[in-house]
Amino acid sequence: MAGVPTVSPDGGKPAQAKRFGGQGRAYLPHMPPTSAPGPGPAAHGTRLPRLAPPGSYDDADAAAPGARRVPDQAARAERGADLTPRPHLTELRLSAYAGHRATVLRLGPVTLLTGPSGSGKSTALAACAALAALGNGATLAEAFPEPHAAVPESARPDPQRRRGFRIGCVSDGPAGPVRLDLAVQAEPELRVVGERLSGGDGVVHLETALRDPARRSVQAAWHTAGTTTVTRAPFPDDLLGTTLLPLRVAGRTKEQRRVLAAAEQTVLALRTLYPCAPDPAAMRPPAAAGDGLLRGDCANLAEVLHRAERECRTRYGFLEAAVREGCAGAVDGLATSLLPDGGIVARLLRPDGPGTPLAHLGAGELRHLALALVLLTGPGVLDLDPASEVPGALQTLTVLADDFDLHLDARQSTLLLDLAARMAVRGHIRLLGALSRPPLPTEAPAGVRLVELGAEVRGTPER
Repeated sequence: MAGVPTVSPDGGKPAQAKRFGGQGRAYLPHMPPTSAPGPGPAAHGTRLPRLAPPGSYDDADAAAPGARRVPDQAARAERGADLTPRPHLTELRLSAYAGHRATVLRLGPVTLLTGPSGSGKSTALAACAALAALGNGATLAEAFPEPHAAVPESARPDPQRRRGFRIGCVSDGPAGPVRLDLAVQAEPELRVVGERLSGGDGVVHLETALRDPARRSVQAAWHTAGTTTVTRAPFPDDLLGTTLLPLRVAGRTKEQRRVLAAAEQTVLALRTLYPCAPDPAAMRPPAAAGDGLLRGDCANLAEVLHRAERECRTRYGFLEAAVREGCAGAVDGLATSLLPDGGIVARLLRPDGPGTPLAHLGAGELRHLALALVLLTGPGVLDLDPASEVPGALQTLTVLADDFDLHLDARQSTLLLDLAARMAVRGHIRLLGALSRPPLPTEAPAGVRLVELGAEVRGTPER
């Protein structure tokens, strides 16, 4: 599917650009091009495509009428093609955030957090979602609606009665590893007190600090070379300074272009994070007609299915195959219909009878359907604000799924993890989720990274 019928099903420019759309600046002008993967499988109504072994072709692509065979990365590497990774997060760093102290979570294509209740799984995902909001231009108040909950319980106020927290992340991509560290003051008022953007070689690209508490700004400094080696300017103390750099740096010198590449990579990696928490109760009523972008709670699931059925039969066929495997009883497919009042309803098609409306499905079946749709689609279908100046083929969507296995049985969880691993191989989809129970060895397919959080993490709000 796509934002418009003519856009690639792997994603593209959304129907509207919420932020940075009017600046006329591309977020990747200084990054080397990334080789886009080959066309996706086109077999409709069949089982989800299997992964091709190294050095071979994807059978599903070869079976599609008129489809070109596209070698995998190993074959492309032999031809000398560019294999620069798309910008994505590789680490989440919680230096002092709620119950986390010096926690570093290394993220793979499919990463699942496990651990007992209260170990900080939901807190880690909430921190990642907050960084995503800041990367989209949100203020601190919008990204942290409850900043006091993020302050560690053991944190003691300084002589000015200030308390806060520290988080960060590491992104990888054309600019190499880039680390972002952020120090936030939560008390007595919410504001940024320090930010640092540095490369893998230790070079600091951007550094901000709160010099005068009486002013609502931080002093920012970044390397520019030329006549002056460092440029200084005040930045707002309620925004992420990294998002402002592409609007302040001209890119005339080598050092400026290096700073720009690091900032653009970080911003793009944060803007392609998609928090998703499907709510079965919200999915059962008819959906109202809207922009066709799937919201985080998947309440407008029927509307998005109605759009998908008409715009991308290939991905829709894969979704129907996932529904046949994950829902009870015999399923022939999915269908949507319009109500007289303008609402949209969806139902499962059965061999006999009119079918089963979504309102009659179990909570696990609804969540399985919604998560499969998210994993099979791209930025042009989901309600997020990626960099519209960057083609969808150069972006990697990272789905944040708290309580990933909520209401799901072992079979449904295994099917979704297998689907996530298959989609991650193509480079367009990554997954960071939290499990209420660790999967059995037979439930975790190859390529899934399990990260266990210990019970020593205390006082973390579960959301």
